[in-house]
Amino acid sequence: MQSERQKHIRNFCIVAHIDHGKSTLADRLLEHTGTLTHREMEEQVLDNMEIERERGITIKSQAARLIYKRPEDGEEYILNLIDTPGHVDFNYEVSRSLAACEGAVLVVDATQGIQAQTLANCYMAVDHNLEVVPVINKIDLPSARPDEIKTEIEDVIGIEASDAPLISAKTGLNIEDVLEAVVEKVPAPSGDEKGSLKALIFDSYYDSYRGVVCHIRIKDGTVKAGTRIKLMATGKEYEVIEVGVFVPNYLKVEELKAGDVGYVTASIKNVRDARVGDTITDVNNPAKEALLGYRPAISMVYSGIYPIDSSKYEELKEALEKLQVNDAALNFEPETSIALGFGFRCGFLGLLHMEIMQERIEKEFNLDVIMTAPSVIYKVKKTDGTLLEITNPTNLPEPTEIEYMEEPVVKAQIITPADFVGAVMELCQNKRGTFIDMEYIETTRVMLNYIVPLNEIIYDFFDSLKSRTKGYASFDYELDGYIRTELVKLDIILNSEVVDALSMIVPKDRAYAKGRTMAEKLKEIIPRQLFEIPIQAAVGSKIIARETVKALRKDVLAKCYGGDISRKRKLLEKQKEGKKRMRQVGSVEVPQEAFMSILKND
Repeated sequence: MQSERQKHIRNFCIVAHIDHGKSTLADRLLEHTGTLTHREMEEQVLDNMEIERERGITIKSQAARLIYKRPEDGEEYILNLIDTPGHVDFNYEVSRSLAACEGAVLVVDATQGIQAQTLANCYMAVDHNLEVVPVINKIDLPSARPDEIKTEIEDVIGIEASDAPLISAKTGLNIEDVLEAVVEKVPAPSGDEKGSLKALIFDSYYDSYRGVVCHIRIKDGTVKAGTRIKLMATGKEYEVIEVGVFVPNYLKVEELKAGDVGYVTASIKNVRDARVGDTITDVNNPAKEALLGYRPAISMVYSGIYPIDSSKYEELKEALEKLQVNDAALNFEPETSIALGFGFRCGFLGLLHMEIMQERIEKEFNLDVIMTAPSVIYKVKKTDGTLLEITNPTNLPEPTEIEYMEEPVVKAQIITPADFVGAVMELCQNKRGTFIDMEYIETTRVMLNYIVPLNEIIYDFFDSLKSRTKGYASFDYELDGYIRTELVKLDIILNSEVVDALSMIVPKDRAYAKGRTMAEKLKEIIPRQLFEIPIQAAVGSKIIARETVKALRKDVLAKCYGGDISRKRKLLEKQKEGKKRMRQVGSVEVPQEAFMSILKND
C-alpha cells in the first residue's frame, strides 16, 4: 500500500569498485540538488573520518537526504542516498546499506570497465532485489570508451545499459541524468504507515552526548520522540528522544514514517544493544517478526594487539570498546604473551580493516601498539577425537596430539588484462592456489577463478597481484569452506627464548624456506645489543635456521698500541666473558617493524 508521500521518495545507494568515483558522485549529487552550498562543499563530504579522507577510501556507510525538483513538471522528490564502501573487507557494510534501499546506482569507470568488485557488489544488490541503475563515470578522460563499456555491462552483468547516463563526477557533467534515472527506475518504497513499527538499523555509532545514534530505514509504521521502542534481537526497551534526517548533518524532525531513512536516539549506552541489522519495533504495538536481519559479520583474520607501554592496558581496552561501539565487525578478547605482556586477540574482516583499526587506535586514542602477525582460524582434530578452533598459533597442541588440521580456503576471482595472465597464474600457483577456470570478458580481459588458502591471501596477495599486473588486476574473494593440509608451527627463538608473538602456522613443505627468510629478516631488523643474539627458527624441537646478530663492542685494544699478543688476548677474553654474562641476563627488544616485515613475503 503506497501513500502519495511514498511515491515521491527514492532510497538508493551507490556501489562501485574502489576508485571508480562513488564518493565524488555523491558530492556532485549533494551539490546539484542544493543540499550543500558551494561554500560547505569539500571533497568527499560523506567521508568524514580523517582516515577515510587521508586514504581516499570510504569505510563506514553514510547517508544524506537530497531534495530533487524535476525540471519537466517541478515535482519534488526526496532522494535518500546511502554511500557505501567499495573494499572487499567492508562487504558487510555494503550489505547493510543495500538492505535499506530499493535501488543501487552502479558506477563503472569508463576507462577501466568492469572490475572484480563491480561484479561482487552488483551481485549483492541483485541478491537484495534492488533495481540496478548503471552509470558510466569519468567520460571526460581521453581514454574513456563508453560504448564498449555499455556492451560489457550488458554481456557480463546482464543489465540493460544502452541508456546508461554518461557522466563525469569530477566536472559535474550530466549529473542531472543520474537523478532523473534514479527517479525513473528506482521503485518507490512501499510500507504501511499505520501498521506496527518495523525499522531496520543499517548503521549505528556512538556520540558522547546522545549515546548511540542509530541510522534506520523505516519499513512499516511511524516513529517519533516519546515512542517506547524495543530492539528485537536483544529485547531491550528504550524511549525515543529525538528522530531526524541527514542533510548530511543531523536535522531534527517531528516523525519518521514508512519509507523514510533517518536517525533515532534513545540514550542507548552501548552499541552492542543496538546491533546493526536489528529491527526496532514499538513496545505498545510490536511487530510479529523481525525483518530479515543480516548475518553478523564474520571475522576472517585474527591478530594480537599489545600496548608498547604495558601500563596502558586499560586505556587500550577502553579504546577497543569505543571502536567496537562504532564497528560491529571488530571483536576482541584478552590474551597474554610472554614476549609482549597483556593485550588482546582481535578479529578483523581483513587486512585493510586491521590496518585501519591500528591507525585509529594510534591517532584517535594516542596509544602506541604492537600488532602481531595476522592468522586465520584453523580447525584441529586431536587424536582423542576433540575438535579445536585455533586463532592463535601459540594455542596449537603438540604435534603428537594432532590427527589432522584444516585451513580455510577462499574462492578468488581475479580480473586481469590478458597480457598478465601468465604472471597472475604463477602468483596463484606460488600461493598454493588451485585453478578452477578462466573466461574472456572481452578480447583483452580475462576472469580467472582460483581456490586459494585464506592464509596466503591475508599477507600480501593483493600487493603482489597489483605489482605483477602494473596495477591493472582487480580481485574479490569469498570464503569457501575448509580443506585438510599438512601444517606445522614455526617458532622463532631469540637468545634461547621463544618469542610467542612471532610464532606462525605454515605448510610443512614451506617451513624451511619461511624459517630461513624470517631469521634473515630479523637479523637485519633487530638492533645490535651489547651481547650477541642468536636468532633461531624451529619446528618442534628441530632448529631449521640460525642467524646471529653480532655484539656491539668497545675497542678494548685501543690503549695497547704495540704490546704483546698475550696481553691483547687477555683483554679480549675478559670482554668476551663479560658479554657472555650479559647475555644470560639481557633481554632483547623486538621492534614493531620486525612483526610487520615478517608478514611481507618477498
